[in-house]
Amino acid sequence: MRHAKVTKRIIAPDTIYNSFIVAKLINYIMIDGKKTIAQAQVYKAFKIIEEKGEDPLKAFERAMQNVGPKVEVKARRIGGANYQVPVEVRAERRMSLALRWLIESARKRANKEYHTFAEKLAAELLDAIAGQGEAIRKREIALKQAEANKAFGNYRW
Repeated sequence: MRHAKVTKRIIAPDTIYNSFIVAKLINYIMIDGKKTIAQAQVYKAFKIIEEKGEDPLKAFERAMQNVGPKVEVKARRIGGANYQVPVEVRAERRMSLALRWLIESARKRANKEYHTFAEKLAAELLDAIAGQGEAIRKREIALKQAEANKAFGNYRW
């Protein structure tokens, strides 16, 4: 064996909702190690969702379910040609992709409509629940790519 096995770091659940996935969201949003600012933004976004009459934790988990892709394509080189081979996404990667896409699309949202990042994040989560928004569009693109390259499914490794 060439390398020692890398052990997965276990992160502590967040303080208010006692959820690992919310802690993960906070860590993804955090910039320059400023965790308290990231926490404040996430909790404000959850408060906005709560004001809309939804349970924030359930709403967030539903949004994650909707955004997380089931299949994606990976490049595979066979006989001098590159093929886009569709592969199923592991649960851990599905979660990290969903978080990344949600945050990325929340950051891209127009500044005219929303003033704070918390508002943008809440709007993106609510859109994801409704099956629309930029993050859902990303998932659809991944799905279409996998569907288009279904013929190369037999090159899976």
